[in-house]
Amino acid sequence: MSARCALSLLAGAITCLLLPGLPWWPPLAVLVLVGAGCWWRGGRLRWLGPLLAGFGWAGLQATYILSSQLPPHWEKRDVAIEGRIVDLPQAELRRTRFRFKVDDREAMPGPLRGRTLQLSWYDDFDALAPGPRTGLKAGARWKLVVQVRAPRGLSNPGGFDSERHALSQRIAATGYIREPGRARALSTPAGINAWREALSARIQAAIASPSSRYVRALALGDTRGLDDQDWEILRAAGVTHLIAISGFHVGMVAGFFALCAAGLWRWAPGWMQRVPRPQVAGMAGLAGACGYAALAGFALPTVRTVLMIAVVVVARLSRRPVRVVDSLGLAIIALVLFDPLSLLAAGFWLSFAGVAVLAWCLPQSQHWAKGFLSAQGAATLGLLPLTVALFGQASAVGPLINLVAIPWWSLVVVPLSLIGTAMEVMHAGAGGWAWRAAAWCFDLTWPMFVAMAQSRFALWWLPEPAWYALPLAMLGAFWLLLPRGVPGKSLAALLSLPLLWPDLESPKQGEVELLVVDVGQGLSVLVRTEHHNLLYDTGPAVPDGFDAGERAVVPTLRALGVAALDRVVISHGDNDHAGGFASVIAAIPSRGSLAPQGSPVLADAACVAGQSWTWDGVRFRFLHPTAHFPYLGNEASCVLRIESAHGVALLTGDIGEVIERELVRRASPDLRAQVVLAAHHGSGGSSDPAFVTATGARLVLVSAGFGNRFGHPRPDVVARWQGHGAEVLNTAESGAIRLWLGQDGLQVRERRRARARLWDAVGRRQVAALSYRPANRRPQVPED
Repeated sequence: MSARCALSLLAGAITCLLLPGLPWWPPLAVLVLVGAGCWWRGGRLRWLGPLLAGFGWAGLQATYILSSQLPPHWEKRDVAIEGRIVDLPQAELRRTRFRFKVDDREAMPGPLRGRTLQLSWYDDFDALAPGPRTGLKAGARWKLVVQVRAPRGLSNPGGFDSERHALSQRIAATGYIREPGRARALSTPAGINAWREALSARIQAAIASPSSRYVRALALGDTRGLDDQDWEILRAAGVTHLIAISGFHVGMVAGFFALCAAGLWRWAPGWMQRVPRPQVAGMAGLAGACGYAALAGFALPTVRTVLMIAVVVVARLSRRPVRVVDSLGLAIIALVLFDPLSLLAAGFWLSFAGVAVLAWCLPQSQHWAKGFLSAQGAATLGLLPLTVALFGQASAVGPLINLVAIPWWSLVVVPLSLIGTAMEVMHAGAGGWAWRAAAWCFDLTWPMFVAMAQSRFALWWLPEPAWYALPLAMLGAFWLLLPRGVPGKSLAALLSLPLLWPDLESPKQGEVELLVVDVGQGLSVLVRTEHHNLLYDTGPAVPDGFDAGERAVVPTLRALGVAALDRVVISHGDNDHAGGFASVIAAIPSRGSLAPQGSPVLADAACVAGQSWTWDGVRFRFLHPTAHFPYLGNEASCVLRIESAHGVALLTGDIGEVIERELVRRASPDLRAQVVLAAHHGSGGSSDPAFVTATGARLVLVSAGFGNRFGHPRPDVVARWQGHGAEVLNTAESGAIRLWLGQDGLQVRERRRARARLWDAVGRRQVAALSYRPANRRPQVPED
């Protein structure tokens, strides 16, 4: 019964969280009350109770968190706040990132009072060494001057959804430190996180080898020492689930505490007469699990395991037998009721699905070696669809590496790390030998794992599938895991094809597709024909900070199935157009690059007016700069005309009015286009009236950052294009913009509307204004 109730509760909660917008909160409250009543009274409608309660409870939680986010009129203000650092500050080359809980006092700004903020403290650009940010410690109270804004992120295929992450973590605003000279520490570090940070520093001091960062992750869940390259290797090796404290480690600690308590009770027969040994072992195991979860900062995987152990312990105390499926169901119910927004985290689904697969597939009694191999095979097959759908990747060497990593790390490296931690708690300096032994044992296998992970075949990046691909693949995996003799298993494997080989929606001969990547204040456009790919600009990159090429462009290319680029065009050398160039060509092979003559970009050749080529029936031709044109930054931008049998697109870079008027004078017929990229992000110095008239555009695309300090696109520029009959779309509002020029005419899809979610900042405003438009697969732009 608990399993059916858990599934019903899950279905209701996830259905609510997948809505494009939230219903009004009073009906949600009614659903919670009605659902709880049906659930309590039972009868024929008992299954409906958890469904309604889960839907209403998740909606109420999401409504409360979203309503507590910073109002728009409070953005871009400098505000003084006091509060406590509530996580382990993550120091980088130029900044330190940390979470900050504002004091719940009348003196604090109303919208921030008692809220959690995600803050960054940057060094000055001319700084030669880290500044006062090095004094940030977990658990310390500070007085800061900050500038914050409501959580908002980019929206691209395959990209990280930072707005969903902010909702699940209950982050009310993001921002950075202003006036660092006024920052002042109000108290010394205190609390569990302060203790974790101090212990992490001791591990780092005790281990001289680079492996100390992995011991810190395994002992304390402190992954701050792992850089992007480390995580890339871990993903390729398929062992990210092992490197930080996981549910398996919590269960192992709980079992150790239970065995110790049971052994102690054997030596005290008098105690057994008062409290039975199984009950004492259960309580000791739960206490150990809770302590270890606190050591990991109560990370979600550890909380899930603690809840499952608590269910088993309560059952033992009540002397009632509990099956694995019942304990799993009760743990799901407890976690969803405690935090329904945890369903937004990938770890929730992977953890519970992994336990469910193992509990269902493995027999109760078999040889330990055969059981381990069976468990590894069942987990790999059962979790593959979820892994691909959630992360867009799969490790080909992961199952093989895990055969060694799971027993070696979990039974040798982790216990040594924990022994060192326990001894260090009892006496400072006593745990160093165990930590060093853990690092030595880790180093025995790590080089082999790195070599396997760096193979070109280790990690498969898979394109973003359609919504129905995951349910079909899960059904196929379920059928393949059924007992031997069940017919149709070879056909069941075909159900995974939509997930592993999805439709890429590639253009046909003579057609062209454009995708304007949402890179914030910058530009990157992917142009695809039937068999070729061209990338026009690569977005901005801040030294030692955000790199749009790495964070936005590369994930988008992988999500669209672009394995290589036939050509990269960098319109000019400004950072917001060329900053991500190095990251893109490092991750995606390129067969050549072009940039204006004299630009600082290290391209293979120069773009020159008149240069042209044809791919798959689509002609590409540069209109600017002309031969011997001096490099003048924006004015030297490569202007590219893309002409297909079904329409023309014009990519203009950052040219200004002077060049636009020159193009009108020199090549007016070539400017005629259905789709135009507004020059210089829609600035007031571009989109000359004569140029606008000459293009006759039906659709104008603007790539700009939300709330950018330049005011792009300028309202008068937008009005100018609209006055000539063009529809204007901006990545700040639409997210990535994908359009086709094909046999069916001009078609467009806006990412934020096609994937509308209730936590989407733009979508919430559109729903509130009753202007939400449901998105079809390829909605048509109205004809003139």
